[in-house]
Amino acid sequence: MWREKYGLGLGLCLLLVCGSSAIAGDVDPRLTPEKFDRANTAWMLTSAALVLMMTAPGLALFYCGLVRKKNVLGVMMQCVFLMGTLSVVWALWGYSLAFGGDVLGGFVGGGDFLFLRGVMPFWDDVAQTAVVPMLPDGAYGIPRSVHMVYQMMFFIITPGLICGAYAERMKFSTMVVFSILWGTFVYCPLAHWVWSDTGWLNFANAAAKFPSFDFAGGTVVHISSGISALICALLLGRRLGFGQEPMPPHNLTYTCIGAALLWVGWFGFNAGSALESNAQAANAFVATHLAAAAGVIAWAGAEWVQRGKPSILGACSGAVAGLVCVTPACGFVTPLSGIVLGVAAGLVCYYACNLKARFRYDDALDAFGVHGVGGTLGALLTGVFATRAVIPGKTTPQGVLEGNLPQLWNQAVGVLAAMVLAVIGTLILLKILDAAMGLRVTQQEELQGLDVSQHGEEGYIFL
Repeated sequence: MWREKYGLGLGLCLLLVCGSSAIAGDVDPRLTPEKFDRANTAWMLTSAALVLMMTAPGLALFYCGLVRKKNVLGVMMQCVFLMGTLSVVWALWGYSLAFGGDVLGGFVGGGDFLFLRGVMPFWDDVAQTAVVPMLPDGAYGIPRSVHMVYQMMFFIITPGLICGAYAERMKFSTMVVFSILWGTFVYCPLAHWVWSDTGWLNFANAAAKFPSFDFAGGTVVHISSGISALICALLLGRRLGFGQEPMPPHNLTYTCIGAALLWVGWFGFNAGSALESNAQAANAFVATHLAAAAGVIAWAGAEWVQRGKPSILGACSGAVAGLVCVTPACGFVTPLSGIVLGVAAGLVCYYACNLKARFRYDDALDAFGVHGVGGTLGALLTGVFATRAVIPGKTTPQGVLEGNLPQLWNQAVGVLAAMVLAVIGTLILLKILDAAMGLRVTQQEELQGLDVSQHGEEGYIFL
């Protein structure tokens, strides 16, 4: 009983203590209000809203339609509660760990922005004026608070993607603590490696050891969540009756609506990652759409050939697979290359998702098959198709097709780094939480359904 009652509180207190100890010295926000760009700020605020829509209603509907009806509210609650919890975590310490100055040899960011210090507007007593912290040197002309809230939306959805692997069987309290810890100790270091100015994987960092292309989160979001999802599925074990009784999606209407919302929201996810309204954002927008379109055709086409009938679930899954695959590439490849990535993702992820029947692991909603496999495929193919034609300021060959063969090695290093961190971090966290709180609901609770057993509600009441 003590594990259930006090586990969440103890986890939160531990994180607050650890986060507070990392506070660094004062940060020079390099305030340049005269460089404020209204158009870029409007675009980034819009993009942030689009990415938030991807979690709920997008991911919530996509996932809840795939589970049995007794678990529909459980999936929705996971998405909605993570929207609230992880927003606060990101503001208090997540943003600082991801984008603060290097500590621990560059493993993670420091305390520069803990509790939004250096992010919030403040009153300058000397100048007698309100000052808005901007990104360094007024880059992109957006306030740092806009950058913070935009990146917050990525932080929210990434643990949400993992929920698809342990759907219908993980305790809600454990899910909450796991998501907080995973975001802190896996997501934040990886985001620091790839996207911080000093990250050792950041292609924009001239001193990076292995500059790899990840425009919008192929490694940071999809590989990390997909690989962690596989570990969760393996450690939690299969659902009761898996492989012995049918477990079809209870409402593909929800799944189709959710997939459509994800598709639309993904424009903010990918095109917004340019951090300004420019030609690279436009290229990312078009490449993203065409990859999703090609993914629909490829996955549904593979079903049509193999089973004789294309399905709406296959079409929706193909769209998501294409979107996942193009995410690291969209700002570095042409839209025609986006079509190639979409076709590859639709076919490869289709066959990857069929592997769970052969190997009998229960990745309930194919988080690994789509995000882990699709993200890995996209990260590697980015090294092949990247072109200087769409990358601002680049005049040398970028991808393998332009003669830059070493870039494929850099991409592979980024993929391996994300996988290793995700595997080790997830294993450690799950083992600790299993001992402290327990991972799974009881057999009776699982048979009853998570809606009633975890939340005391029913999704469908017909009078």
